[in-house]
Amino acid sequence: MDLSTLTMLELRKLEDNVKQELNGREREDLNKAREQIMAIAQQAGIPLKQLILDGLHPRTGKVAVRYRHPDNAAEQWTGRGRQPLWVKQWVESGKSIDLLRV
Repeated sequence: MDLSTLTMLELRKLEDNVKQELNGREREDLNKAREQIMAIAQQAGIPLKQLILDGLHPRTGKVAVRYRHPDNAAEQWTGRGRQPLWVKQWVESGKSIDLLRV
C-alpha cells in the first residue's frame, strides 16, 4: 500500500482503523494470557488470590533494627519509614542520630 497516494482524510481513517485493531488484539492477547495463568494456577492447586497477592507483596522477612534508644532497648527503629517520635526528639535535642545506631 502506497501511503503517499492517500488523502489526509483517508490517512486519518486508516489511523483510526489501526488503533481499533491494535486495541482489539491487545484485549484478545490479555484474555488469552489470563486464561493461561488461571489454568496454570489451577493445575498447581494455587488459589489465584494467593498468586496475585504474593506477587504484589513478596514476603522478604524482617528488616534488621538499625537504631535503638540507649536508655530503653524496647524503643527500636529499622531506619525505614517515618522516624519514631523518640528519634525525632533525640535529633531535635541536638544529639546525633549516629549515637543511636546499633
